[in-house]
Parts: sequence; C-alpha cells; structure tokens
Amino acid sequence: MQQDKRLAGADFLRATACLLVLAHHLVLRLDMRRIPDELAPTAHIVRFGNFGVAIFFVLSGFLLAHPFWRALDGGEEMPSLRHYTIRRAARIAPGFWFAATVGFILSLTLLGLPLTPELMLRYLSGLLFMSQWHWRTLFPVEVGGPLWSIPFEVTCYVLLPVCFLLLFRLPALRRHPLLARFAWLCVIGSILFAHVLIVSFFALDDIGRGWEYGLQGGAKEWMPRFNPVGFFAVFAIGALAAGIEIMLRPRRSAWFDAAAVLALAAGAYRLVISPGGTPEAFGWLDIPYGFPAFPLAVATALVSLSHSRHLGRLLDNPPVRYIAKISFGIYIWQEIILISIQRLDPGSFGVSSENVITGWLQSCGLAVALTLLVASLSYYLLEKPAIGFGNQLTRRSPDRATPFKV
Repeated sequence: MQQDKRLAGADFLRATACLLVLAHHLVLRLDMRRIPDELAPTAHIVRFGNFGVAIFFVLSGFLLAHPFWRALDGGEEMPSLRHYTIRRAARIAPGFWFAATVGFILSLTLLGLPLTPELMLRYLSGLLFMSQWHWRTLFPVEVGGPLWSIPFEVTCYVLLPVCFLLLFRLPALRRHPLLARFAWLCVIGSILFAHVLIVSFFALDDIGRGWEYGLQGGAKEWMPRFNPVGFFAVFAIGALAAGIEIMLRPRRSAWFDAAAVLALAAGAYRLVISPGGTPEAFGWLDIPYGFPAFPLAVATALVSLSHSRHLGRLLDNPPVRYIAKISFGIYIWQEIILISIQRLDPGSFGVSSENVITGWLQSCGLAVALTLLVASLSYYLLEKPAIGFGNQLTRRSPDRATPFKV
C-alpha cells in the first residue's frame, strides 16, 4: 500500500503503547526504597506506563472500525464477519497461544508450582479466550502477566461487529453520517451503563484480596472494575474516532499538526499527574487508566495525526514502524523474559548491587535486548506466516485502513 494511504501516527502510538508497558514492568522491579530522591518522581511517573494498555484498546478500535464505517456511510452491506473473524484469529491466536503455553510450562518448571486443577483451568480458559470473566482465571498463567488483556481485547473484537450490526439495521443511519455517529455515542452510553451495573452488582469480598496474595489476589483487587464491558467503552472511543476521521476531508492541514500536539500533551499530562492515586489510575465510573480523559486524548491524537501535514509522518519513522510491527511480541513476551531473568539470576535488577540504579539499568538492557529479539522471532516465524495464511483464507486483499497489522 502506498504511503499516502497510511493512517499516519498509528505506528507511533502502537510503538509508544508497547514501550510504555515494557517500561512499567521494568520499573516494577526497581527497589524504590534505595533509589536517590531526585530520581523518585520520574520512577513513579514511569510506573504508570500501564496506560499503554489503554492506547492499545483505543488504537485497535480505531483501526478495526474503519471498514464498518466506510460500508455504513457508503450504503453497502456490512463487511464479511467470516473474513473479520479469520483475520483477527490469525493475528492474535497463534502468538498468544504459544506465549501462554511457554508461560504455563515455566510456571511448572522455573517457578516449581504444582500442577493443580485450578492452574490448569486458568491455562485452558486463557486458550479459549474466556479468562476475562472471573478473578480466578483473569491471569491465565503465572509467568506472563500481560496476557490477561488479550482475552479482554477479544471480547471487544466480538462486541464491535455486534454493535455495528445494530447500526446497519437502521436505514436512516446510512443516509445521515452525523446521525450514525450519534447512534454510536448511544452505544457507548449503553456500555457505560452496563459497566456500572457490573461494578454495582458483582462486588467481591475481601478474602484473599490484594497483590500480596499473588496474581489471583491482584485479580480480585482489580475486579469487577476491570471487566470486558468497561474496556469495550475504551475500545468504542477509538471506534468513534474512526467514524469522525472518515468524515473529514482527506486533505492534510497544519491545523491538525497543532491539534495532535495538544492531544499528545493532554495524554502525557494525564499520565504524569497519576502518581499519588491508585496504581491503575481509576477514572470516571471506576474505569482504569484515566478514563475518559486519557482515551479521548489518544483518540483525538489518532484523528489529528492521520490528517496532519508533517507530524504524523515524522513520528512514523522507520525505527518506530519496526517497533510497531513487533509490538504484539514485545507485549506478550516481556514478562516471561523478565521473570526468567529474575529466577535465573536472583541478584538481577540491582537487588545485589551497591548502586541499585546501575545494576537495574544493566538488567534492563539485557531484558530489552532479549525482548526485542524474541519479539522479532515471534513476528517473522509465527505471527507473519499466520497473518498470511489468514489472508489466503479470505481469498482477497484485506480491507484494512493501514498496512500495519493490528
């Protein structure tokens, strides 16, 4: 696909998202009690790199909704759900299944955990993308914490065409794009109402609740505020942004460069002010990661960068595009690599160093290098062939808004 047909800025935001999450997990391994006072504020800010998860959800909603909006505005039939399902499965399932299996095996070997029915249930529920519905199974494996979000995103993949199906059944929306966007706002409102009901009626007790009880205790701390319906509200904001982007003239303008700078600054500001609050930065309606300010800033940046004259292309430079290409591998493998380093070298990440920062940086360098290597191998040996196979099954060129594989 030609460069001028790309959605500028999408690669930059995806690369930013995966690097933020990686930075988050690296800082979690830094002993805050031993670092110099002047570095503490920065470390506490980087700790909120978990905001990268919200970027992923907004970005996925933005990219995946484009074909649906185009078809709706053009009075066409809804895009093929068969093609949509095959492509999503080809993009997500092989890498996720392989990483989850490696994490499961390391849980039994590296961590020495006994093979219990509950451990097996968590693993199997993850493979079926059903682990997101209960705190016991939220984390599919003990080695590979970030894998929790993939089944959440799969739920969003299901809900997106379901919601669009409602819009396609209303003929008036095909003739009035603004009315269709208003209808999507109503969808978001309904999703938020459902989230409130879940939080209100599915509250959990305090027995075994908290990160001191391990991943399952942390999952119980998160839920029910962490639920797939609430995360779909974040995803749906990205989908709404796609609808707005399609309505804009294809002409690029410097005004969009300015709007993108302001949106990125607003998102960065929301992240920077997060220290002092909860680690998950619960926002409005107890939805995590600074909702709705942060997702709205990301969505605005996506729309603005895609129509910017210079900034979008500047940010989507070759190194950034490569990081974006392997971002899924960076996300799913980082914690597996970090835990492996810690187990094989108990003194890593500054634990046994007199200078905690120097020791931590040395381990971080090794972890980042290994993560990039494994992510690259994952993309070229597993993910890319699976994507190609999925495209062959659909028997035509994928109807994507960008050549970047979501």
